[in-house]
Amino acid sequence: MSYQIHHSVPKAVTTWLSIGIVMVFVQVVVGGITRLTDSGLSITEWEIIQGTLPPLNLADWEDAFDAYKVNAKKQYESLHADMTLSEFKVIFFWEYIHRFWARMMGLVFIVPFVWFLWKKWIPRWLILRLGVVIALATAAATFGWIMVASGLNDDSRTWVSAYKLIIHLSLATTLLGYLFWTYLLAAQPQRVDYHFAAQKRFGVWVTGVLLVQILFGGLMAGMRAGLIHPHFPVFVQGAGFWSIFASSDGLTLAALNDYEPSLYVKGIVQLLHRSTAYLLVVLLLVFVVQLLRRQVSKNCIMVASLWGG
Repeated sequence: MSYQIHHSVPKAVTTWLSIGIVMVFVQVVVGGITRLTDSGLSITEWEIIQGTLPPLNLADWEDAFDAYKVNAKKQYESLHADMTLSEFKVIFFWEYIHRFWARMMGLVFIVPFVWFLWKKWIPRWLILRLGVVIALATAAATFGWIMVASGLNDDSRTWVSAYKLIIHLSLATTLLGYLFWTYLLAAQPQRVDYHFAAQKRFGVWVTGVLLVQILFGGLMAGMRAGLIHPHFPVFVQGAGFWSIFASSDGLTLAALNDYEPSLYVKGIVQLLHRSTAYLLVVLLLVFVVQLLRRQVSKNCIMVASLWGG
């Protein structure tokens, strides 16, 4: 089948969209580092304007550290009871950069967007898609704070809720994918002929499995499930790991809700995450081979490789 995608847009607009893709990707990476370094609860307030600047003197740093000790008491006492102010600055750094980068993304989006609108460089179809981008970014940022708040002032929780973490991650991933899709529509507006509907359907399935794998990865990080058996990519010395599934713990609603002490829940999450990874590798290889056999364009191969890489 063939169809006209959209009218072309100026190079400046597609460059702006590509910068946005890179910035969102960097934000996801920094968010992952923030989670893995246990930095997410180091800033206990959501101050959109005042929070732009970090503490600038010793008194401000001590106030921030004291707020962490009080509002993230469970994490502080369990993980960082002997933490010094200098060590606190390290975890504060990652959460601060994560929030600061989000503010920079907003600035990089808004200023050129207003300019391009004034110049009438953005067609209506792209304005509508950018409205979706704004909605996704707002939802991701808002749920980021909801996620952080889930780990504050709760003596039963050492970290943020893993389930709220994967919602935050899924919103960010959806934003990245949708922005990438928008860029492709804007960057290649000419008539395109498609004669590989089967490969397109297969690509949708591959993308679905990829998203599921990302969500399992979020659960792995949120539950710290990787620590119960850190031998990757095979289950070497795995007798202890497999014995988890013979326990009486089970996959109950209570265990899913209070997963921190549940090795069974963490074991299930780790098993699913690893198994899905192997499945995804096979599916991606099959997908790329199918595209090569159909002799599709190099751009199509590149997009498939980037999305799955």
